Amino acid sequence: MSARDRLGGWVLPLSLLLALLLGLLPLHAQLQPLRPYWVALVLAYWVIETPSRAGLGLAFACGLIADLAYGSLLGEQALRLVIMAFILQRFRARLRFFPLSQQALAIGALLLNDRIVDAAVNLALGQPLLPWEYWWAPLLGMALWPPLFLLLDALRLGRRD
Repeated sequence: MSARDRLGGWVLPLSLLLALLLGLLPLHAQLQPLRPYWVALVLAYWVIETPSRAGLGLAFACGLIADLAYGSLLGEQALRLVIMAFILQRFRARLRFFPLSQQALAIGALLLNDRIVDAAVNLALGQPLLPWEYWWAPLLGMALWPPLFLLLDALRLGRRD
């Protein structure tokens, strides 16, 4: 096993752990609605680039861990991530060949879909709907997609550019 293979084996779990920790960082109350869904962004990269290692099972497991870490309803984020991973798997062949700007638009649409699923879960539970400020987070996630994609791609492939 080469050094690149050993490093590549750790990039996926470490990146997901870091994404989970980024979601736990405290933010000022006014910035809280703008927090990107880091776990979804990192998981989206892995589902697109390494479908043999990242799929619906990993999305479900990450969602359950995120539910436990963030103190949300058990299974809520698991549902959201599985829906996102399913859509990504369905359109993976097309998304891989889009330029990063078009990939960012697709990721933005997926993150917006995630907010809609989140709102539907809140509505079904009788909880108040999310304030309008929370709908800006998918735009921030869309803007973060190109640098995040390039960073994870460089780590996965072992490039030192």
